[in-house]
Amino acid sequence: MPSLQQARAQASAITSGKSVPEAEAAPTSQLRTLFDRPRLSPGQRRIAQYLIEHITEAAFLSITDLAERVGVSQPSVTRFAAAVGFSGYPALREKLQSIALGTLAGGPVAAEENRGNELQAAVDAEIENLENLRRDFADPDQVIDIGRELSASTPLTVLGVRISVSLAEYFAYAARRVHPDVRLVTLGGSVAYDALLQSREAGGTWVLAFSMPRHAQETLTALRVARSAGLKVALITDLALGAVADEADVVFATGTGSRLVFDSYAAPGVMAAALLQAMTDADPERTQARLEEYEQISEQHQFFLRD
Repeated sequence: MPSLQQARAQASAITSGKSVPEAEAAPTSQLRTLFDRPRLSPGQRRIAQYLIEHITEAAFLSITDLAERVGVSQPSVTRFAAAVGFSGYPALREKLQSIALGTLAGGPVAAEENRGNELQAAVDAEIENLENLRRDFADPDQVIDIGRELSASTPLTVLGVRISVSLAEYFAYAARRVHPDVRLVTLGGSVAYDALLQSREAGGTWVLAFSMPRHAQETLTALRVARSAGLKVALITDLALGAVADEADVVFATGTGSRLVFDSYAAPGVMAAALLQAMTDADPERTQARLEEYEQISEQHQFFLRD
């Protein structure tokens, strides 16, 4: 009889294709797609980031107000609209308004006075992050594809420094149950440099990196080293556009909870678990063999309490 974890691995296999056709992509995902231009200037990236973070308000701002909020000139806003494929700011604003109105119509609409206390408001914010991630998962093909790539990379390097260490440790701990060689990097500088080069020389092809705000300089440097060494990078991060995301081959952007003094990571945690599931699906025979072996070892050495 398969163990509980083996049974869960079999029952949770991801089904390819858009299983919920009526589910529209999350507003933040729509905006990231809209603004996904490799040649945006730093000023244009600031405009894009502001629009992503304040879509329900920013979509109705005049060009003057938007420029003032972001701290750029009005001509910069006009050039940004052209850079992302619109005839001018009015056309861009019309598109933004359609996205914003969809957010207001379909997302959580509880007024502030109905949010309860500060802790409940923090939970509400995380629920919204998870709802956005759920809409992103309407088409799971990218998760399936990258899970397959991570599964095939031997060794597989998992990177997370500073505040991102806990997510990287979680992923690496679980990935070792189904992958023969997972290497965890939680320090930057020369330590990360050595680990990434060794991984590439040993035949590794991918790095999975976590970068939560505030984004660490060490993460950016490590990703540049990984790319220069010939490794591909999959990145789990928040909604930010910027230098760290630019160094990744694939970005899985999920919202983080920011209502409390320290951020919470419900959606990034689910994103990590989804990639782990995709890795188990990629090589089911290896997955079952490794889980069975681990169950035997854990039983022999009594790793766990009997519930």
